[in-house]
Amino acid sequence: MKTGGAGVNRIVTLGVKGGPSLRAGASMPSSSLLELDGQLIVIDAGLGVARGLVEAGVALNRLAVVFVTHLHSDHVLELGGLIHTAWVSGRKDRIRVYGPPGVRAYWAGFQAAMAMDIHLRVVDDGRVPLSGLVEVVEVEAGVVPFEGLRVSAYRTTHPPVEHSFAYRFEGAKTAVFSGDTVFDPGLGAFAMGADVLVHEALLPEGIEAILQRTGGGEKLRAHLVGSHTMIDDVGRVAAIGKVGKLVLNHQVPVDDPAFTDAMWQARAGVAYDGPVIVARDGMEIAL
Repeated sequence: MKTGGAGVNRIVTLGVKGGPSLRAGASMPSSSLLELDGQLIVIDAGLGVARGLVEAGVALNRLAVVFVTHLHSDHVLELGGLIHTAWVSGRKDRIRVYGPPGVRAYWAGFQAAMAMDIHLRVVDDGRVPLSGLVEVVEVEAGVVPFEGLRVSAYRTTHPPVEHSFAYRFEGAKTAVFSGDTVFDPGLGAFAMGADVLVHEALLPEGIEAILQRTGGGEKLRAHLVGSHTMIDDVGRVAAIGKVGKLVLNHQVPVDDPAFTDAMWQARAGVAYDGPVIVARDGMEIAL
């Protein structure tokens, strides 16, 4: 088990799969942990995030901050479950959730769906009311008010989603998370000088395999091509930003032995000459 702690600056890629489907033995959907200057921050909350945090050595009652890039299910499906599980694990202090417009409605809907259980946990278990524990902040592009670190949001293009953001976290080190996005040189400028860029990645040779495996048709093909960043262009973004290292996340396809790490790295390395890490679930990356 990996463990963080005071003075540890790290990223743990809790789930690296792009898309909402699950397969036996495969990677889990999108979520990451950032520990920076004593802050513990979860970025996105796809299925498996709670278990991933525990396996990364993080007690769930330490959960204090979650950033959501956008409201596709593979990034947000376990947000409510994560917060609820942190609460029943003993969290009594505030949990702040930052995300795009709509995340407040998501949280209200989760509470409504779980109203009976939440009520009983308060009445029977003596827990503090969950509604007063969680603060939801809907962000816009620019500086995000956040104590202890400088945090900025950059609006990305991820059709048909209206509100989608990349985030930059600056302290003793700087980490940038792309979320889902088409190729955008402006994102490279947003990531300028970062120690680590965690960026989604699509290997075009893998699209046919995905369509066959999932039963997707031309609409899925059009979404993949029109809403995500091809691996060659991921390298271009990293090169524009002159980042210290590039971490490939939200991989499409993922866990396919036909497409090796060396293939991903070579394609990103055409434009970018720094280290390229093909992330895996539970991988710890030092900052």
